[in-house]
Amino acid sequence: MTAFDVMLPYYGDVALMQAAVRSVLAQDDPDFRLTVVDDGREPGVPEWFAALGDDRVRYLRNERNLGITANFQRCVELSRADHVVIMGCDDLMHPGYLSAVRAALAAHPQAGMVQPGVEVIDGSGAVVSGLVDTTKRRLYAPSVQGRRLLGGEELATSVLRGNWLYFPSICWRGEALREVNFRDGLSVIQDLALVVDLLERGEQLLVDNTATVFQYRRHAVSESSVQAFSGTRFTEAERYFAEVAERMAARGWHRAAAAARFHSASRLHALTMLPGALRRGQRDGARRLARHAFGR
Repeated sequence: MTAFDVMLPYYGDVALMQAAVRSVLAQDDPDFRLTVVDDGREPGVPEWFAALGDDRVRYLRNERNLGITANFQRCVELSRADHVVIMGCDDLMHPGYLSAVRAALAAHPQAGMVQPGVEVIDGSGAVVSGLVDTTKRRLYAPSVQGRRLLGGEELATSVLRGNWLYFPSICWRGEALREVNFRDGLSVIQDLALVVDLLERGEQLLVDNTATVFQYRRHAVSESSVQAFSGTRFTEAERYFAEVAERMAARGWHRAAAAARFHSASRLHALTMLPGALRRGQRDGARRLARHAFGR
């Protein structure tokens, strides 16, 4: 059995997906299998994978569109390795990603999740540092020099205040991931929910900032996007934070419960979206965003 399963749930831009695949195949640690689960119908994609002729790559196309959460769940179910990466189909690995994760796990084998060093790129591949990621680093992410193991209420409180993790870059302990999987009914906040569920099981996160080994692609929010400023995404967030606050309180993790109730980063995100909704005349969206941002 290979050491790492790299799972790639795919839908969307073909060229970016192909770049992501090439970055996996360029790893200096060869002990991996890449599985691409195609949830779309872009022409020429199956033929491109067939032409690769690489036995480390498995390509599957869903018979029907499953949607993001169900496709992520299928990726988890298809995984078999001891450690699993669920990579974004437009993100990039540096050649040393897997070897860096392997070294981190060798130093801390008890870790259920490994968050390696990440840099953010835009749609064209340029390294950027926008408001969202600056806020993540300065307000929410813990200070880590080298490696640090986190878990329990400490980490639950931290990520419920503001989710500073870069989900597609995380390497997960396969057994725990498969037992928990993604929650049904979540399409926006499912990554945070998965982390919290694993923390409740006693899993720990290893933050490893010894090297930058992953590029996370953040696309600009288009002013022409009606859905982006509708505020509907925050309805799911409000439901999740209310539910998880009750769970944290029942567990006796009262600081984590308070962080969930206030969910400061989610409120700040809604506040930054509010001017765009107002400029577009989306009154209902602006009301939803204001309600989430100000707790009304």
